[in-house]
Amino acid sequence: MDIRRQLSALGFVAAAPLDGGDPAIFGTDLDAAVRAFQQRRGLLVDGIVGAQTLRSLDEAHWRLGDRLLHFQVSALMRGDDIAELQQRLAALGFDAGRADGVFGPQTHAAVQEFQQHTGLTADGTCGPATLHALTRLARPITGGSGAALLEHSALRSLGSTPAGSTIVIDAGHGGGDHGCTAPATASAASLAEADIAFDIASRIEGRLTAMGAQALLTHAADLAAPLTETERADFANRAQADLVISIHTDASESSHASGAATYYFGTQDGTRHSMVGQRLAQMIQDEITTSVDLQDGRTHPMTWDLLRLTRMPAVRVEIGYLSNPADAAHLADPAFRDSAAEAIARGVVRLFSDA
Repeated sequence: MDIRRQLSALGFVAAAPLDGGDPAIFGTDLDAAVRAFQQRRGLLVDGIVGAQTLRSLDEAHWRLGDRLLHFQVSALMRGDDIAELQQRLAALGFDAGRADGVFGPQTHAAVQEFQQHTGLTADGTCGPATLHALTRLARPITGGSGAALLEHSALRSLGSTPAGSTIVIDAGHGGGDHGCTAPATASAASLAEADIAFDIASRIEGRLTAMGAQALLTHAADLAAPLTETERADFANRAQADLVISIHTDASESSHASGAATYYFGTQDGTRHSMVGQRLAQMIQDEITTSVDLQDGRTHPMTWDLLRLTRMPAVRVEIGYLSNPADAAHLADPAFRDSAAEAIARGVVRLFSDA
């Protein structure tokens, strides 16, 4: 099976089942390997080899020097080799953006700048000559600290309040995609994640606008068709936003699962992450769990497209579980949603004031 071969090459599973079974069968060892890989890569850990897991498997096998790296407008190149290139450029002081493994325009410009400084043809393509120069001039890489410093400097340049900043607020789902739902009860109507997310996002927009920020929603209430995470990230990038906040609720097969959690761009091993995104996630999480009656689900690094493809710090806030009766009852209350929006806005204010 190709999945087994790929995971074996990455060290997650043996090339053949240890019990001598058929390697083409998706057995327990392969299921465990898929889940371990998803955990390491910051993906949803469900054991399902879907589109994101397949894409991440392909990206994981590339090493810097395996191929020519260049900017393709129609289909951006992705891979761990690009993340390593971004980290090396950042360590040398060239702003390639965060080490997200996507060869976008910012990475292209950083490669060109590096080539100009080293007397190479500034075509923005990382080939043997550019790689040789990178290796010759290499400094110790410390998990993308150069990119983190640039990210922090960009935030500090905005001032000590959100006034004058551009903040994109994304209400999850919409356009016929309701997300997770809670069934109607004798005391409450049915709840849809899309409706709750839009309501909270709108309340955050109002608060940030009152503070002088340009707060932009990724879509209107009457969205005609669902937006992908890539389309939402593109919206934020085109707006040249300073921050992105995405609002969701959660659900589980177990009705006991409850609470709020906040996510930022990063991998589980810490080799790649958004420093400002991590700080914003923690500040928002602290404000939520001290202001509203929800369990603390903590903050977590993930590589979901909205977090990864935005060129600015982004967080995803999951406020309660619609599958939990107590959380669902809270979310049905407009006053509770208003308190949640206020808590998230306070988290944003803290980020600026502490920068």
